Amino acid sequence: MTTRHKKNGRAHSNESLPGRPSPAPATPAIFDHHFQRPELLTWALTHRSLAYETKPDTLPDPAADNEQLEFVGDAVLGLAVAEALFRRFPNSREGELTRLRASLVSRRHLGEVAARIDLGALLLLGRGEEQSGGRKKPAILANAIEAVIAALYLDGGLPAARAFIEKHIIDPAIPDLHLALQSGNAFSGAIGDHKSALQEHLQSTGAGQPHYALTAQSGPDHQKRFRIEVRINDKEGGFTALAEAEGATKKQAQQEAARLAFQRLISEGETVVSTEHEEAAR
Repeated sequence: MTTRHKKNGRAHSNESLPGRPSPAPATPAIFDHHFQRPELLTWALTHRSLAYETKPDTLPDPAADNEQLEFVGDAVLGLAVAEALFRRFPNSREGELTRLRASLVSRRHLGEVAARIDLGALLLLGRGEEQSGGRKKPAILANAIEAVIAALYLDGGLPAARAFIEKHIIDPAIPDLHLALQSGNAFSGAIGDHKSALQEHLQSTGAGQPHYALTAQSGPDHQKRFRIEVRINDKEGGFTALAEAEGATKKQAQQEAARLAFQRLISEGETVVSTEHEEAAR
């Protein structure tokens, strides 16, 4: 595939922007692709803040940062995800597939994927953005992963981009996708947001709000472990425990407890409330 990036007769080539490092000779293993044009990857990893600080007069040039590539990457991502869902869920209707696609391409999910593969460590940032924690900002990470997808597409075509998308964005989310489909219209949250999934499921069946209780914590201050139990109130003024899980943070433990509870309710094919209704009808 031949691509061209010009501004006032200048092609975007191997020449680095002032202050931008030259492309590394070896491509990081996370991309599973050998770039024939490594400058594309450098371009994809260059945040606007670097050009702003090193040479402000390049800002009108779309080749000065990765924002133009984000536009291309967004389109490639949407196509690859739609195709993958069509192949993997042949019995799902358009509305279901649309809902799953929205979760996979959400800014939240993309930011989490980029953080998981440590894409932030590769970003080329200005000093100010670096000092403000830009390498961990979800919005910057989500934008960067779209730009990387574009770089893969422009260098290796759709197969290179698709391989990266399926490995890092789709495959790890497959269990969540199946749970989302099993829950029917009850789930509309982002992939990985098990607390929202559980809450929507319980509310749709009349069980009310889930509550999370810290039941134990252990370990030294720098290696704490938290144990969380997710519960729902019963009609006698007590509560029913749905699941319990442990994590390095309270948030992680809550999400895992919610995932286990949600999976349990879906696999059983009934909720605590529906069981109570059956007993009351006898």
